[in-house]
Amino acid sequence: MSMAFHGSPACTCGIDVHAHFIPHDFPHYLGSAVPADWPSMAPAHACHRHVMIAGKVYRTVSEMAWSPSRRIADMDEMGLARQAISPMPELLSYWMAPAAAAQLLRYVNDQIAAAVDLSGGRLVGMGAVPLQDMDLALAELEYLTGQLGFRAIEIGSNINGRPPGAPEFAPFFEACEEKGVAVFVHALKPAGADRLVGPSNLLQALGYPTEVGLAAASVLTSNLVERHPGLRMAFSHGGGTLAMLLPRLEQARKVFPALAEAMPVGPSEQARRLFYDTLVFDAPTLDVLLQRFGADALMIGTDYPFAFRDARPVAGIEAAVADPSVRARLVAGNAARFLALDVALDFAPDSQGVTV
Repeated sequence: MSMAFHGSPACTCGIDVHAHFIPHDFPHYLGSAVPADWPSMAPAHACHRHVMIAGKVYRTVSEMAWSPSRRIADMDEMGLARQAISPMPELLSYWMAPAAAAQLLRYVNDQIAAAVDLSGGRLVGMGAVPLQDMDLALAELEYLTGQLGFRAIEIGSNINGRPPGAPEFAPFFEACEEKGVAVFVHALKPAGADRLVGPSNLLQALGYPTEVGLAAASVLTSNLVERHPGLRMAFSHGGGTLAMLLPRLEQARKVFPALAEAMPVGPSEQARRLFYDTLVFDAPTLDVLLQRFGADALMIGTDYPFAFRDARPVAGIEAAVADPSVRARLVAGNAARFLALDVALDFAPDSQGVTV
């Protein structure tokens, strides 16, 4: 059964944790030699601009990417009260020299903050840091929380080939836990791209879920959740393949003593302490995620403003989930906890209040 739903949602109360921002322009590089992959913007057709990277068009985007007013108008149509906006993943720039990436991300973070300020409380900032350099990453995290007041941060599913569970990122997650900053993990430069046969769009369709599943698995096998019980961490695209990997990982832990020793707490139990978005485009798959991860773990993710997005997230959940209390958690309650929002939202066809 498809989650497509062509009616109007019963409320404008949803909270979207997976939506991206691209600024209208990028600054000139402040240095003597411009990095080859420093982004720029070029005019396109009406209300659109080309994102240029390494002299080529990486993506053509519309005003939906940078305009708070256009975004908010679309949010109303989608049934959304709030939306957390994070950089387009390609802007995370882990492959740049650390100082250049820090300069670019400071600009992007400031532009996100400006959009949040213009939104009348509808947008929530989700920044980024140059994780290829821990000192610079921690400094930018301090800026995000201390100066911009951000509650959340986006990171890639790998940092130059290293997954989130790798030990070198421990200081970053420790700081996020200490500051109460939520971490949203998005697919980035997926492994296995050379195994795909067909158009490049298959990278998003097939590569992203595989990549996110492996990133989430690294968090479980490294016991990151156990070491940082106060860390709020979420994974895009429904956690990718993780839901299908968990039973195999559980069985492997029973069969191989080394795995049991390495993971004192079972992977399924750990997985239920994480968050995942609902961007799976299918009601039966959403039901699998509810069974595997629990009703307290799932929250709306749309991938706005890109074409490969969920344009009716609230209506889709209404159509797919029968229990009103579960719907309320998926539509708003879980995201409010993840983002540490102090809000009261209405949800349910009978307009009864649900306090979050």
